[in-house]
Amino acid sequence: MPLEKNQVIQLKITGMTAEGNGVGRYVSDGDERGIAVFVPLTSVGDLIECHIVKVNPTHAYGRVEKILEPSSNRIEGEDCSVFGRCGGCVWRHIGYEAELNYKRQRVADALKRIGGLDILPQPIVGADNPDAYRNKAQYPVIPGEHRLMIGFYAPRSHRVIEQHHCLLQPPLFGEIVDLISKWAKKAGISAYDESTGKGLLRHIYIRRAEVTGEVMVGLVCTSGKVPHTDALVDLLKEKADGLASVMININREKTNVILGGNEFVLWGKDYITDELCGLRFRLSMRSFYQVNRRQAEKLYTIAAEAAGLSGSETILDLYCGTGTIGLTMAKKAGQIIGVEISAPAVEDARRNAAENEIYNARFICSDSAGAAERLKSEGIHPDIVVLDPPRKGCDAELIKTITEMSPERVIYISCDPATLARDLKRFDEMEYKTKSVIPVDMFPRTAHVETVCLLSKLNAEHHIEVDLELDELDLTSSESKATYEEIKDYVLDKYGFKVSQLYVAQAKRKHGIIERENYNTGDGKVKVPQVPADKEKAIEDALKHFKMI
Repeated sequence: MPLEKNQVIQLKITGMTAEGNGVGRYVSDGDERGIAVFVPLTSVGDLIECHIVKVNPTHAYGRVEKILEPSSNRIEGEDCSVFGRCGGCVWRHIGYEAELNYKRQRVADALKRIGGLDILPQPIVGADNPDAYRNKAQYPVIPGEHRLMIGFYAPRSHRVIEQHHCLLQPPLFGEIVDLISKWAKKAGISAYDESTGKGLLRHIYIRRAEVTGEVMVGLVCTSGKVPHTDALVDLLKEKADGLASVMININREKTNVILGGNEFVLWGKDYITDELCGLRFRLSMRSFYQVNRRQAEKLYTIAAEAAGLSGSETILDLYCGTGTIGLTMAKKAGQIIGVEISAPAVEDARRNAAENEIYNARFICSDSAGAAERLKSEGIHPDIVVLDPPRKGCDAELIKTITEMSPERVIYISCDPATLARDLKRFDEMEYKTKSVIPVDMFPRTAHVETVCLLSKLNAEHHIEVDLELDELDLTSSESKATYEEIKDYVLDKYGFKVSQLYVAQAKRKHGIIERENYNTGDGKVKVPQVPADKEKAIEDALKHFKMI
């Protein structure tokens, strides 16, 4: 019989969705394929008694009534009282290794089904501790019956589930929320009501710098006139270890955006400082900063290794935010050009570069497509492009512009496997092949997964190696002053990177040293690699050293 709402069925869970729900198929008479049923809080291998709550023509939704046969991935006991009701975690009912396997498989499935790419992701980089990793939290506050309700939103809603002590946050965060809750009750602080637009306190904001231990506490309010703040500051100074900043942010708008346009300091300073990959970063209330610092260091290290830096490369860092990725690569690169559409983020990036004494980085306030076109018109040809786009990925025009700039490598960092796979397919069609895919678990216990991909322009069908012998060249008297090997050795010793014989020949021809008209220009049938600007400059330096130009 066809599946109906409120029907109770037995269901075997055979797969997982991108949102972390289990999926099984209900097969009715005359329907061999069956209908997909999505059930939260299940795991592959579970046999469950499922209550159907909604039926669509192509799929249905259910909830677990009873676990008949548990999956081997399940773990005993519940460590969070609001798990399943809060919209944060989706994986607390299974072991962490199983979670990592699901996330890696999600990336693999997207690459194959959406991207059409036959590439297996490398093992996922897991967290040393899947709990207490978040360095920032924003707690919504709503009116309760006798007190403020503080917690987190339920899935796909603005209904607040009360919870002060989330397991993804450091214990200190819950202690601070407890303090603010007690102060607010005593001070008669009202909570903001979305339906009426009335009330004072909208959100509690907490940020902690893991390395320095500095803590910022902020109240997001509809007015800057908050009563009894001296009592709050005294309480926090006494009880909150590492307190360095207490802020008031003003948000009067009827909006889902958490932070308003203005804030001021109640006590301390308007920023805290943390360290990431050996660099120091100032963090204001608005500064973007990875919420899982330890995993961010792993991700940035993977990205830098994929870049294969030798010390001379020009890196174009698109969607650079406050510059963290590019700046962590700067000391091993020739120059960093960061692009970000947010003016405050660009200001943060420039300040971060200055405070870390990084002088080979510059930042452009623009959308990525516009900046890429601008650099292209300036004749800047990056060796490496780093992409870290929002969840929607890159548009086709930006990918086209990047490939026209002809970088040797593209490092694509993605927070969404589906849009990543789509974009890798577009790059592939423009002859940039995906060489490696490494998933990184930035947000344990949630459904999210980050991925670092290396794309390379080089491939067997369109790239040739040209090996030239000296006796094949027309030598002028000036050429005899230095051999190709001497020029190559000079560049390697001074600049730390290798140049090919082909590149040396191209640079020499530019200065009239090689007279043969068609040498290294190609016949139009095969694309001959051209010397990059930085390598050409180094070769010219060698030619000057040997008094050849």
